[in-house]
Amino acid sequence: MGYLVTVNSGKCIGCGECVDACPVEVYEMQDSKSIPAKGDDCLGCQTCVEVCEVGAISVDDA
Repeated sequence: MGYLVTVNSGKCIGCGECVDACPVEVYEMQDSKSIPAKGDDCLGCQTCVEVCEVGAISVDDA
């Protein structure tokens, strides 16, 4: 089973916390915003959701 990782670019402030927190390097910074460049690698641990202070990230069952 996989996960659908979404970053709301309107909410993302480009802090990079998700990039630093993700154990499998799902996120990359692009144009000062986070993108789930390797969403297929997501483990579903929700660490990125917890560290995102603006609530821009969601991780759902695919």
